[in-house]
Amino acid sequence: MKNFKHTPIVDIFAGPGGLSEGFGAFLSGSSAPFRTVLSIEKDPIACQTLQLRKFYRSFDSAPDGWLDFLRGDITRAELYERHPEVASVSRAQTWQAELGVETTSNVSRRVRAALNDESNGWVLVGGPPCQAYSLAGRSRMRTTRPDFESDERHFLYREYLQIVARHRPAVFVMENVRGILSSTHGGTAIFDRITRDLRRPAVALGLDENRGLQYRLYGLAPTARGEYVDGRDPEEHFLLKAEQHGVPQARHRVIIVGVRSDLDGAPDPLDATTSQVSVNDVIGDLPALRSRLSRERDSWDSWKKALQGFRQSGWMQAGKDSPFGAAAAIATRALRGLTDELFVGAMFVDHRRTTIEKRSLSDWYRGDALGLSHHESRGHMLSDLHRYLFASCFAAATGRSPALKDFPKELHPKHANVQRALSSGMFADRFRVQCSDRPSSTVTSHISKDGHYFIHPDPGQCRSLTVREAARLQSFPDSYWFCGNRTQQYHQVGNAVPPLLARQIAARIYDLIRRT
Repeated sequence: MKNFKHTPIVDIFAGPGGLSEGFGAFLSGSSAPFRTVLSIEKDPIACQTLQLRKFYRSFDSAPDGWLDFLRGDITRAELYERHPEVASVSRAQTWQAELGVETTSNVSRRVRAALNDESNGWVLVGGPPCQAYSLAGRSRMRTTRPDFESDERHFLYREYLQIVARHRPAVFVMENVRGILSSTHGGTAIFDRITRDLRRPAVALGLDENRGLQYRLYGLAPTARGEYVDGRDPEEHFLLKAEQHGVPQARHRVIIVGVRSDLDGAPDPLDATTSQVSVNDVIGDLPALRSRLSRERDSWDSWKKALQGFRQSGWMQAGKDSPFGAAAAIATRALRGLTDELFVGAMFVDHRRTTIEKRSLSDWYRGDALGLSHHESRGHMLSDLHRYLFASCFAAATGRSPALKDFPKELHPKHANVQRALSSGMFADRFRVQCSDRPSSTVTSHISKDGHYFIHPDPGQCRSLTVREAARLQSFPDSYWFCGNRTQQYHQVGNAVPPLLARQIAARIYDLIRRT
């Protein structure tokens, strides 16, 4: 393989850039061997995030105007005006396009231009949209969409194939949800079809060009050994469990690495960590916030009064021998401790105003960040605040998040399907506390709709996670700015690949390239 000062990366279905961030953050000595030359994403807000991150990473330190932008004193456009050349390059390297809709000729033209004639030694990364493969997505769409079997998202991996077949990357990294391993279409296992097509992409697409092109496929799970062989090796060799690799989140994803057949060598599997990183390890140093009140007058006094009013509830008055006794005792202590005013957060908090506390991954998260962004609480109804208080106290007392059957009757939601949930267990964990002493559950895009599945473990804060806390669980550094409104920011975070996991994948790809 030809030696490059930087190995080019093309990132498709890029989302907000988790894979690119991991590859860009990987260092060999003091140099970064990978550089993303093109990111393709259909969502316009995620594209704004991608462009802004490319712009930021083009500088050795925060550029002139960056702090003004974080504080809201200047717009993103005004920031770019201060550095027009860098902004122009960042814009050229970010393409808002929907693969599967955009013409193949346009995609090929953009890829060729980005690679700048370096057609042999580059890496393709990305994951086709996963709704049709995810377990939850399949269940939901079979109920709501009678045309589920014809869902075009089953076949968007073929857009990935198009780029592989026409542009011959030395290595590709395809990411997808765990459900792809069990997904079927027309009675045929989707995963078997995908792996067969990835081995001979031009043949799979019926192209005359590059028909001899072949790839060997590898998994990176710690148990993986050598090239994947159908029928011999378990498909779980492709399954990476993020919490086993230093990410503070139980996120399980399929990662397929393809190596062009004319290249020798194979990527080594990832090493599993001996200890896991917990929720408290990575968000425990962030400024404490109170939740906002929705549908009520919001102020510190009204919020505190509302929480103190919960002390008169039945579960808190039931006594220490009741099933809720331990949780009630924790709640009583938490409510007595509401003496200092908690703020609701801010668009940006200068690090000079925050306590620097050394914790797991502190260097990774804080790094070169000038402060803390996206750390603002959102509003909750009083009834949900009461449930959040109970749930966080129950988790502190028992070490687990409560199921619906664990809630006192007075806190049962007024939904028609509550009794069905109680009897069947379906949606029984609709209020989920992220326990502080272990990795979080999977951060999903659903966090953009409500916070019930992402309740903060501290009863004294009584709220769902902020965008920044969710981003930390996804292992995004604090300097990462997500464009759009708060709902759009949550959605981007939930759809991303954890950069810390991507950095470890990049290390294996770099070792492979260096040996080849």
